[in-house]
Amino acid sequence: MQNFTVTLIMLLSTMGPALVIGMVGRNAVRAVGRNPGAAPKIFVIMITAFVFAEAIAVLALLVVYNLFK
Repeated sequence: MQNFTVTLIMLLSTMGPALVIGMVGRNAVRAVGRNPGAAPKIFVIMITAFVFAEAIAVLALLVVYNLFK
């Protein structure tokens, strides 16, 4: 039962940031398609959002690891 709980929590803790990365990427591509001149600014904002989403995922996985050590 504990293995299932750990697996479920890990799934939920990584699904959120993965969805955020997908939505940010989709919207960045749309924004560049509408305004190609703003691509460098959009790229910086997109990478920053990716970094924050990945940081949240790593922190969540560390919490899960420490809870079920």
